[in-house]
Amino acid sequence: MRKPWFHIAAVIGLTATALSIPGAAQGEPVRVAEFLAECPISHRLADDPIVLPNLAGASHFHDFFGNHSTNARSTQQSLEGQSGNCNPASDISSYWVPTLYRNNTAIAPTGVTFYYLGEGVNNPAAIQPTPYGLKIVAGNAKATGDADSIARWSCLHAGHVNPSKNFVTCPAGTMLETYLDFPQCWDGRNLDSADHRSHMSYPVAGGCPASHPVPVPKLRMVLRYPVNGSTAGLRLASGTGQTMHGDFFNVWPRAEMERRVRNCLNVVIKCDHNGNHG
Repeated sequence: MRKPWFHIAAVIGLTATALSIPGAAQGEPVRVAEFLAECPISHRLADDPIVLPNLAGASHFHDFFGNHSTNARSTQQSLEGQSGNCNPASDISSYWVPTLYRNNTAIAPTGVTFYYLGEGVNNPAAIQPTPYGLKIVAGNAKATGDADSIARWSCLHAGHVNPSKNFVTCPAGTMLETYLDFPQCWDGRNLDSADHRSHMSYPVAGGCPASHPVPVPKLRMVLRYPVNGSTAGLRLASGTGQTMHGDFFNVWPRAEMERRVRNCLNVVIKCDHNGNHG
């Protein structure tokens, strides 16, 4: 299933190590399979075009990133050709998570990065481009405890604070952050499913199961909130921190997604926003 938290730390450590290698500073590529998009919050609505399509106002509140037009009625066709706020601008996909509140005041994230990674499967050369129009949901909006949650909360620049599936108390000068890894094995047929989950799966022992044989980039959402100190009054629109979840509606231009998978993930190279290595 999903990678344990220490794998995330291992990847971060690998990146730092690679950056410290003299050759890397001389223009050699960093050997981490990654490309990314950074997308600040675009808007906030009580909509969910994947789970509650065409039902405006029927959801708890979500913060939307990327495509400016996303709402309850969004479809692949309606998102195409619209503007977004991501870097790179070519990514007009839509991403959303439940709104964070302290008591009744919404708190917008100040840093949002969407990583596309080659980790999770043993053979990154086999990773295929994320299908155009694919919808993926990660996390459990109805989680009642740690056992049914995949949330991860931690503190930026405070590694001594142990991560948790619920909110953590961050020291002064740091920020509350959350990671969410999406399933990366596709059934090869369906862009969505009745429960919005069955067409996707997490890898098992470094490979995709026979029921979901197509490996696609692992999407990792990383959000940072201007919050530290007491967690009193903190809640998500969906409930406790354990209910953190995310949705992704892929509208990357096909050629841009294909180029990044081919030039970054398949050959294990760390790429920038434009899909190029330094």
